[in-house]
Amino acid sequence: MTKPAPAARVTSSATSSAATGRFRDPSVTADGEPRAYVALDALETLWFATGTLCNLACTHCYIESSPTNDRLAYLRLGDVTGYLDEIAERALPTREIGLTGGEPFMNPDILSILRTCLERGFSVLLLSNAMRPMQRPRVQDGLLALQKAHPGQLTIRVSLDHYTRDRHERERGPHSWSPAIDGLTWLSQNGFRIAVAGRNLWDEPEAEMRAGFARLFKDTQIDIDADDPAALVLFPEMDETAQVPEITAACWDILGKKPQAMMCATSRMVVREKGADRPHVVACTLLPYDRRFIMGNSLAEADRPVSLNHPHCAKFCVLGGASCSAS
Repeated sequence: MTKPAPAARVTSSATSSAATGRFRDPSVTADGEPRAYVALDALETLWFATGTLCNLACTHCYIESSPTNDRLAYLRLGDVTGYLDEIAERALPTREIGLTGGEPFMNPDILSILRTCLERGFSVLLLSNAMRPMQRPRVQDGLLALQKAHPGQLTIRVSLDHYTRDRHERERGPHSWSPAIDGLTWLSQNGFRIAVAGRNLWDEPEAEMRAGFARLFKDTQIDIDADDPAALVLFPEMDETAQVPEITAACWDILGKKPQAMMCATSRMVVREKGADRPHVVACTLLPYDRRFIMGNSLAEADRPVSLNHPHCAKFCVLGGASCSAS
């Protein structure tokens, strides 16, 4: 996975980029160099944005979720099954379904969505804050039943911005620490596959971050290996107004990176805008609102290259080397 009005941030970024000519043209950079792009190599992960409503209003939430932001409406079970059907009909190599929000456990169809994805044989990665929406007895009973029926298929990744209460609550607000720890503890004690997502927001070396989380997990008896980068994911911070370099076609060789390693080479995300009569597909989990990255209503339409003309493409993916997937 901030909560001012999303439009304000997109407009601000677009205005800043337009003023300098950076990240504006999908084909060339402001210096006239061919812009890098990424082809869809294989759709390995399909993400569903279950809605932007959340029980929290964090300071730095890239999708600007909050208790009042319903800019992305709840996806319903029928929305999800339509895309799962397309995966089957086109024999796509999709192996993982990602569920993000907002807080997915606020979506009234979330247990049905989980059950359907698991029954169809997908591995599922669900991103949650593990707080009250997940801790309702009906939800916990449903999760326990799904875990029993589909052992090892479901991973719940919990957002814990820092290993200290103070810094976590600076981002997520007062009284957000203890419920998150309680939720993580319940998941661990009941044998769920779990991971934690932290933030590289603190100018703290990664080794210190991992050591701090290791102490926390030991003290709370939460079964997570802090040295495993898939179990403790430390995401680079995202700021659309940050001055980051544009990625040219020549950058792949200069940086020693491959386009096939980028998130948009193997994933797409489905969203439903408020008031829309059907969902659509966007290029990336990080760009749910930017209309330049809408790729159509079907997975077939979304099977085309993505130009890296957004600051997140540079900072988060190419230079930050991050991915939202479980692998």
